[in-house]
Parts: sequence; C-alpha cells; structure tokens
Amino acid sequence: MSSSTDNFCAEAESAKLRGKYGHLSGGALLEALVSNELKGQLMLSSSFGAESAILLDLVSQVDTAIPVIFLDTRRLFGETLRYQKSLTDHFGLEDVRVIRPDDGVLQRLDPDDMLFTTDPDKCCSLRKVQPLDKLLKNMGNLGFKGWITGRKNFQSATRNSLQSIEADADFIKINPLYDWSSADIKQAFIAKNLPPHPLVADGFKSIGCMPCTSRVAPGGSDRSGRWAGQDKTECGIHVSRDSAVSSIN
Repeated sequence: MSSSTDNFCAEAESAKLRGKYGHLSGGALLEALVSNELKGQLMLSSSFGAESAILLDLVSQVDTAIPVIFLDTRRLFGETLRYQKSLTDHFGLEDVRVIRPDDGVLQRLDPDDMLFTTDPDKCCSLRKVQPLDKLLKNMGNLGFKGWITGRKNFQSATRNSLQSIEADADFIKINPLYDWSSADIKQAFIAKNLPPHPLVADGFKSIGCMPCTSRVAPGGSDRSGRWAGQDKTECGIHVSRDSAVSSIN
C-alpha cells in the first residue's frame, strides 16, 4: 500500500507552500498549513527550554493533537524535565513523544558521561542528532511531511537567513517564529501569562544539556550561554540531515 508521502518532493512542495503562505508567521502560518495542505501531517519538536512555551501555545491553539517530540538527552536539567510535564498539562498536549539516545551506544562510547569535555560535537551527535534522525528517517511511514521548529532569525548568525517554510532532505521545516524578535517573545510571555522555564530567572536564556549550558553575561546574546568559550553554536539537529549525522563507530 502506498503512503501519502510517496513521490513527495520536499524542495518543490516547500517552494509551493512558501509562495502561498510565506508572508505569514506565528499562529496564522500554522493555522493555514494545518487546515490545508499539511493537515494531519505535521509534528513539532520542542526542547521545553527557555522560549518553548511560545510555540507550544501557538500549536495548542490550532490543534492539541499535533504530535510533540521531546528529545531527552539524559543530560538535561531536572528543571527542564519537570517543566516538560508542567507545560504538557498546561497546554493540554495530547501526544507528547519522548525519544532518547540508545543506552547501548552511550555505554560504549560515553560510559562516564564525559564525552562533552573532549568531543562536544560527537556528544551532540550521540545524544541528539542520531536519536532524532531515526525518527526523521521514518517520517514518511509515520505519515509526516512537515516538522515545526522554534528557530528564530535573531538567535545566531547561523539562523539569520531562516525562512518560514524550508526544505530539508525529504521533509519540510516550518518555522512559525522565524521573524519574531526577542522583544516579541518577551511580550508574548507577558500577554499570554505563559509559565516561564524555572532557570530563566537565574540567568539562563537558552537552555540545553546541563554540562554545556551556562548563564548569559549581561548584554550577551541569548545563545551565548550555549557551548560558551567554544566555536560551536549548533548541536547539529537543524543542519541538513544529509550532512549532520555522523556514523556510530
């Protein structure tokens, strides 16, 4: 039996959708895609981090049944794990799917949980890129064509050319917050009275794995606390899947 994603060309489809809806962002973009071409074929990934409540709120206003993928790297802050459960209840999310790195791989390649000190790129690959890639490779079989992300232009130099709708390998990325500013995020939290991540008040503005996340210095960019002091700016999950995934040796 053929799936709905057979003969699907992400590049052509994303260009077509961008032509129709590229002028939209936020909830309006989600509503248009969920109601039309990508109805029932979207999933969302969320880190349940510092700004995650914004996108989760927008998604819940459109459809609380949209699957939400939460990647538990096994090195997250306890506050993040508790926040994930709290926001799931707050927004009434109906389908949160937790994925984790392979225990056998971690035991073999990072048995003392210290790989981040010698090879942070490989640590991210083992704990983030490869577990998510397993799901992405199976998107068609799961009935998904689109991946909703919370990326924004202002976050880093590697994200300043984001578009609302993009092709990535054999699926479409939807970035509803691509043109939102830091001020827009703060205003939305206040206007909607959204629950903040408990670590934000302690100076953490972008929150990932505990060993590689630090407080942001006064005047620093929101993501300057991620891999501070290193050239590294991305974990790799939002680099094209064809180039981001390293093999497990």
